Amino acid sequence: MGFRLPGIVQAKKALRHLPSTANQAAPGAIDVPKGYFAVYVGENQKKRFVIPVSYLNQPLFLDLLSHAEEEFGFDYPMGGLTIPCNERIFIDITCRLNRF
Repeated sequence: MGFRLPGIVQAKKALRHLPSTANQAAPGAIDVPKGYFAVYVGENQKKRFVIPVSYLNQPLFLDLLSHAEEEFGFDYPMGGLTIPCNERIFIDITCRLNRF
């Protein structure tokens, strides 16, 4: 699977990658702009991404949510929506979603 550089650049513009820690859930947490929501992505070390709510209408993203439900149910260890996939795969998927 190859990555096209222009696609990755577009994906990074659409995604707002924000540093995170597990203790970032309440005061001092980074605000999420209207029309976006935060997700934690990664297999071992989780990274926080702020993505558009419009992704919730996309079947490709809904597949990711289905995998998250299978893995975590409704108990998210990071305190927010956690998606158990490789960060590169997540960026590739969001790049594809930006084309729609």
